[in-house]
Amino acid sequence: MNKILEEIGLYKIIPVIIIDEVENAIPLANALINGGLPVAEITFRTKEAKESIDKIAGKFPQMLLGAGTVLSVDQVKGAVDAGAKFIVSPGLNPRVVEYCLSNDILITPGIATPTEVERALEFNLEVVKFFPAEVLGGLNYLKAISSPYSNLKFIPTGGIDEKNLLNYLNFPRVLACGGSWMVKSELIQNKKFDEIKNLTSSALSIAKLKNK
Repeated sequence: MNKILEEIGLYKIIPVIIIDEVENAIPLANALINGGLPVAEITFRTKEAKESIDKIAGKFPQMLLGAGTVLSVDQVKGAVDAGAKFIVSPGLNPRVVEYCLSNDILITPGIATPTEVERALEFNLEVVKFFPAEVLGGLNYLKAISSPYSNLKFIPTGGIDEKNLLNYLNFPRVLACGGSWMVKSELIQNKKFDEIKNLTSSALSIAKLKNK
């Protein structure tokens, strides 16, 4: 498996982050690191995303920093130029996936149906995002959809928090979970970075209970 995916699998959680003010990027990344989780997916839902990635990558090169909600090849290029180490997309856009694979860029595209899973397998992908997880039917749906495809791992995202995190992680086909409960926009906007650190630490404590 890809080395970055292996590292993500060790942490088991990917914070999914929306940044509206670039000045919050560094203290936010610092809060995650101090909470024990040097992983972040900065979503391209705001115009500040690329600069935020650039700031974090420059200050914390050791961080597993990715770009999320990537919808185009141009966004992939911008994210990678800024320092993103992996790409996450909400769906499986063939042009985006093909570009990433041809340029040795790690991508975990989103899937929601068996057809999309099989398309991912055609691209020889190891891991895909299962999104939006809870809306689609949650863990029961994931177990059903994944059963014919034994070689694929999933990163469920969407509606996951401290209440259902462990249930997902205890399913062997889940590599990690994406979530925003420890990095909610209001916490970032109000600069509650100590709270983010504490929520991150608490989330990791839950993740460590996996299969115990």
